[in-house]
Amino acid sequence: ILPAYTRAPALLAQSAATLADAAPGRFVLGIGSSSNVIVEQWNDVPFEQPYRKVRDTVRFLRDAFTGEKIDRTYDTFRIRGFRLGIRPEQPPRIVVAALREGMLEMAGREADGAITNWLGADDVPQVAAALRAGADGADRELVARIFVCPSDDADVVRAGARRAIAAYMNVPVYAAFQEWLGRGEQLAGMWAAWKAGDRTQAVAEIPDSVVDDLVVHGTPEVCRARIQQYVDHGVTTPALAILPFDPELDQWDAVRSLAPNAG
Repeated sequence: ILPAYTRAPALLAQSAATLADAAPGRFVLGIGSSSNVIVEQWNDVPFEQPYRKVRDTVRFLRDAFTGEKIDRTYDTFRIRGFRLGIRPEQPPRIVVAALREGMLEMAGREADGAITNWLGADDVPQVAAALRAGADGADRELVARIFVCPSDDADVVRAGARRAIAAYMNVPVYAAFQEWLGRGEQLAGMWAAWKAGDRTQAVAEIPDSVVDDLVVHGTPEVCRARIQQYVDHGVTTPALAILPFDPELDQWDAVRSLAPNAG
């Protein structure tokens, strides 16, 4: 997944075309807005009109992958006389990194699907419905990054997960996503403590129920069943992010234990 702000459109097209040429039919390009923290605070780029910026980048990439010379004014940038040096035989599929309704609908309308994260299995129908609405009911790929720690030491996992949740959910785009999913009341205490500058209290304010919604944990068998719930509710591609909260956890053992054929 590449941010639309921190890489120029032509560079994105060139990079994607090279990867698609090297791995025909096996490369999927993710395009997202990232966040104000990474774009503005880390890279000193104005984080303006994220919806239009991502939409225009997807439209430009679609144009560029045809191999034709592009001379077009999009809403947020203009391209003059660009043509790919390498035109991939199979243009890569494009998925939009999307959280809320507007970006999800745009992903359904403009791209081949969406990729999302920090959601529970029971949140998937709401996300999938917005994606389908943009596609007028047509099928689209829905990728979900699912945070997993295959450990039955719930106290250790929850302690680590709370720190990760606090770090993410105080970024405005993720806070708005959780509000849209209906967790505003559950996270209100965390947001208030964080705003007051009390990071320790902010972490403590996150309820177990939120942790258990957003981070899959338990025995490998329990984790596989939880991951299957995401698929049953509409995720087409689970992308597992294994969180090493338990010091006894071996990363490669965890990968093997979570494989669909491990049971």
